[in-house]
Amino acid sequence: MQKVIVICGPTASGKTSLSIELAKKIEGEIISADSMQIYKEMDIGTAKPSKEEKQGIKHYLLDFVSPEERYSVADYKRDAKKAIEEILEKGKIPIIVGGTGLYVDSLIYEIEYPNIEFDEEYRKLLEKRVEQEGLEALYQEAAQIDPLAIEKISQNDEKRILRILEIYHATGKNKTEQEKLSRVNPVPYDYQVYALKWDRELLYERINKRVDIMLEQGLIKEVEEIWKKYDHFPTAMQGLGYKEVVEFLEGKTTKEEMIEKLKMETRRYAKRQMTWFRKNKQTIWLAGDAKVEDNIEIIVNHLERE
Repeated sequence: MQKVIVICGPTASGKTSLSIELAKKIEGEIISADSMQIYKEMDIGTAKPSKEEKQGIKHYLLDFVSPEERYSVADYKRDAKKAIEEILEKGKIPIIVGGTGLYVDSLIYEIEYPNIEFDEEYRKLLEKRVEQEGLEALYQEAAQIDPLAIEKISQNDEKRILRILEIYHATGKNKTEQEKLSRVNPVPYDYQVYALKWDRELLYERINKRVDIMLEQGLIKEVEEIWKKYDHFPTAMQGLGYKEVVEFLEGKTTKEEMIEKLKMETRRYAKRQMTWFRKNKQTIWLAGDAKVEDNIEIIVNHLERE
């Protein structure tokens, strides 16, 4: 069975630099597993690697979906498996890199997500309810429908809260039940999963610093341009780092409040990512604050033993 490497972990943990150096060392190519870096025009707020950062390493599933398009986990799994095959055919090693747990799990556990038909009228109804009742009411409703899924998301994550309600509305089964029913196919590759682990306070410092850098690089201008360009509010703009800036642009928060909220929500997201990746029993944990070359040596030695 052919090996596929997975490098995951929380936001701001150093996945990009580790994966690029590893790809150079082992003749690999990188497939992104980040649900925000798929979008065009959204570069700063998603910490998308620049051309210089990529150092000539080919990347797949970056920067190819319009912000107004819907892109499901099923879409990701299809595209990622196609990229894996393309890399293997070249005689190179695929390296899956990212912090979106659903994307990673769809591959390593061969989960089949049914392509649930999007009900635009029901989505509009839910969005109207958010305006009238507040998101908290829908969060509580989603918690009743799928308590396991709701544990993994923030009370402010409108996109995922609405998705829990949409799946139940469309199928009569909750998201957790759908996933259990879908793990029927054998896993076609030998996934070797590594994750970066940090002391929480050190990781939070890195997150706060990253947010400051994003703002220096022009995050507000990036969000404003996308916000003005599209007639309707794209699904992608509900993502972390974008919705907080939109609230500021709408005059709902001050700049200082926006910055503090963005840092806080990013820290919370990182905490949920760590919880998610801890449940993957085959994961080999790497010290985030170790030298990149030391972590590469651990990975290479482990791969040779397997």
